[in-house]
Amino acid sequence: MAITYTPALMPPQAVAKPKCKISASRKLSLKILLLARATEELEAEKAAREEEKVRYLGEKLSPLQLIGLNIDELQKLCKQMHEKVDMVDEERYDCEAKVIKNNKDINELNLKIQDLGGKFKKPALRKVRVSADEMLKALFGSKNKGSMDLRANLKSVKKEDIKQEKVGDWRKKLEGMSGMEGRKKMFDA
Repeated sequence: MAITYTPALMPPQAVAKPKCKISASRKLSLKILLLARATEELEAEKAAREEEKVRYLGEKLSPLQLIGLNIDELQKLCKQMHEKVDMVDEERYDCEAKVIKNNKDINELNLKIQDLGGKFKKPALRKVRVSADEMLKALFGSKNKGSMDLRANLKSVKKEDIKQEKVGDWRKKLEGMSGMEGRKKMFDA
């Protein structure tokens, strides 16, 4: 039984690439011809654009005849030209707005494509200090009326004031304690 190798079953070293049958000089001459043809086409395209521009301006703008016009006719002509300029500016503004809108749509679609493809890189998160009140406000909006100030919600305990004897002048205290009366007070206390 004979074993035959097919290209799919052959090891990678066994499959050899076919040699290029075009010589280097022939490749170079073909490149030169292609570049020459491309430059000719670019020049023809530029000429066609210029011809289209001249034709379009010829349609939109008729040649001005200013010779032999009086002041009133010149003023009327200027007003007409200003109206045309205003219309062109409006059209230009509309076109720019459309282009901006289309660019935004393209960017949004590109972002959706990236999200669907899974190649979107998540940005690094920053540490942000947020108080508990701000966090509740962000989560629940203005519905949350409770405050996270825990000290305000605690019961307050009143401390009994300890009556302290007012310490006055020490000489008066000694005079009051001297003699039998002072000893009687100490004994009663």
